[in-house]
Amino acid sequence: MMGNPRARYTQEFMIEAVRMVRGGQSMAAVAKILAISPKTLHNWVKADAAGKLNGAGKQTSAEQMEIARLRAELSRVKMERDILEKAAAYFATGSA
Repeated sequence: MMGNPRARYTQEFMIEAVRMVRGGQSMAAVAKILAISPKTLHNWVKADAAGKLNGAGKQTSAEQMEIARLRAELSRVKMERDILEKAAAYFATGSA
């Protein structure tokens, strides 16, 4: 369930993904949360380290960064919810 190999991502999305990795989350976890390829995320982190991710000095607004962060958080919470639903169903059938 990885992202489309031809998908186009916004600059804000890429920067937020890199920020999550730089913030201490594993690359694999961030890739899974955002439903992108770990290789794609690795390329973004590498581009950021080389100073090439920001493009032509394009500034992102605080609102755009907040939207990207909230989308990532929503994706993570949905994944957690799905795991809890499966666990609840498992235990409900196991105790009957």
